[in-house]
Amino acid sequence: MKMPCRSALALPILLAAPALAQDAPPLLHPMFQDHGVLQRDRAIAVWGDAPAGESVQVNLGDKRLTARADKDGHWRAEFPPMPAGGPYALSATTQSGRNQRAEDLLVGDVWLCSGQSNMEYPVSGVLGAAGEIGKANDPEMRLLTVEKKTSLTPERHFPTPVQWQPATPQNVRDFSAACYFMARDLRASQKVPIGLIDATWGGTAIDAWRPETALAQDPTAREDLALLRIYRRDPAAASRRFGDRWMAWYRGKSGDAAGGEPWQATAPGDWAPLPSFDPWEKWGIADLAQYNGMLWYRTEVTLTPAQAAKGATLALGPADDMDASFVNGVPVGVTYAWGVPRLYPLAPSTLEPGKNWIAVGVLDTWGEGGLLGTADQRAIRFADGTSVPLAGPQGWRWRRAPASIGDPPHAPWEAIAGFSGIYNAMIAPIGPYGLRGAAWYQGEANAGSPDGYAEKLASMMAAWRGQFDSPNLPFLIAQLSSWGPRVPRPIESGFAQIRDEQRQAVAADAHAALAVTIDLGDVVDIHPANKQDVGHRLARGAEALTYGGKASPSGPWPVEARRDGTAIRIRFIGADQGLVAYSASEPIGFELCGTAGGSCRFVTARLAGTDVLIDPGTGPADRVRFCWGDSPICNLYDGTGLPATPFELLVR
Repeated sequence: MKMPCRSALALPILLAAPALAQDAPPLLHPMFQDHGVLQRDRAIAVWGDAPAGESVQVNLGDKRLTARADKDGHWRAEFPPMPAGGPYALSATTQSGRNQRAEDLLVGDVWLCSGQSNMEYPVSGVLGAAGEIGKANDPEMRLLTVEKKTSLTPERHFPTPVQWQPATPQNVRDFSAACYFMARDLRASQKVPIGLIDATWGGTAIDAWRPETALAQDPTAREDLALLRIYRRDPAAASRRFGDRWMAWYRGKSGDAAGGEPWQATAPGDWAPLPSFDPWEKWGIADLAQYNGMLWYRTEVTLTPAQAAKGATLALGPADDMDASFVNGVPVGVTYAWGVPRLYPLAPSTLEPGKNWIAVGVLDTWGEGGLLGTADQRAIRFADGTSVPLAGPQGWRWRRAPASIGDPPHAPWEAIAGFSGIYNAMIAPIGPYGLRGAAWYQGEANAGSPDGYAEKLASMMAAWRGQFDSPNLPFLIAQLSSWGPRVPRPIESGFAQIRDEQRQAVAADAHAALAVTIDLGDVVDIHPANKQDVGHRLARGAEALTYGGKASPSGPWPVEARRDGTAIRIRFIGADQGLVAYSASEPIGFELCGTAGGSCRFVTARLAGTDVLIDPGTGPADRVRFCWGDSPICNLYDGTGLPATPFELLVR
């Protein structure tokens, strides 16, 4: 099972209910404020809120328009395209005299940078951070960071305020490094103002960033979408239904008929006294010192008949990473978010007079794991304000789940692995704001279930283009870097499959480019510190897609693999200044495979101009793979120093 890429910058939160409407929505949408950047060379949409039917006069520089608020109190005006320049002032005034003004607006290029923690990774963590931060003074580069939030429905406004800020050492320090370094290159080459929107969240799966309109077109999402719609109106009913699915999954995966239902009071097995509510790596148990997997915790609490009849919530401390919690064998909640205390409302009749059993399955996928927190965070809390504390460690027991468990089902309302919640609160509020393009760095969190990632990425790009009213909006996709142990033989790899799915999505999209980063990774750190080169490669893709650059956007790119006499020939394009093999006379990292998994073998290859020839030897040769694995060693580059993308192709 592959683990998600987790951010150390901020703790995830549970999926929130839709934000309450503000008493007085801003006349200008929060995207329009001091120090902002507007997209050049395309119509400039400006919008906001005013009383229904009221007219709004909107001024941008010396241009003036009039709009009228619709029945929902929303207005929009659209200015003609403007060239790069500024500063300008933007103002909106209602007929009743209300006014709002934004100063120091520039017109230039706006880039949205999004994804999980390798895009979130800040400038303060990169190689040579002190020097990079110290020279980060550019009054014509502007930064906006969207705070991590989720919502069950698309939001018109950000749940927490956003602010445009000039690029200064103080403002750049915590900003996305890959985004910043990309923009720094574009500022140097294009010499226009640049606006950057950082909407990132570590550990997040792609479905959390796809709008519901995209998910509705995905047949694999149909069941969970229906469950999410139930959750919106009846969370307890949806949780119970999902809990039934989770229990069926566990029974099937546990491979242990006798202990396959550890949430039951009568569950057999070797239950040991709980050492503490610290991470289990700190219990002093050798088998758990580096353990990534699932443990079960359980305890009991005695209630009076009056207490059992009350409305109640099960309160637990935070769990790292995922928990599935049960009361008297009834599923009451499943959450995938670390550092967040669990609060699960209990349906009527869940509690019983006398003894009640509580069981919590905790799955850890990376770093420390366990049921954590302080004693006051663990209790049965009643609707009347009273509570019954749960026992301390001495009253809890634990046991290990079978190693065969793997990755559990995810509830569609989860914050970081559910459906649309992050899109709703972090992308939807940006509205149709004009963009030059988007840079996307994500995929680690999907490496445990990589099938279909290319289709998910394609649908996300299409949906975002629809929101931003730009059907050809360029997307720059940062491919996953290497991370994990080296191996001496071919292996199957979720990371490798995600890389290839990213390649496939870009190959099918004339307005996307791939930034290959396989050589920029770190085998022991999922967050490599060389984000400068990631930024350089993203900028190169941007220049090729949007600015008329002549260089290949991605480096050597495989087109086909076909039999050529006794050899297999792989044809490449995009190899500026030809193909080269670093530190060897031949390229390495090529594999030939049969149709079945586990049939791959390393093979010898040689350069032939812009092609690579492989000697198939003996054995099946239905597929060819290159640079496959978590942290493969590969030496095929072009003459400009860009690595060839990892890939898998059918041999024709």
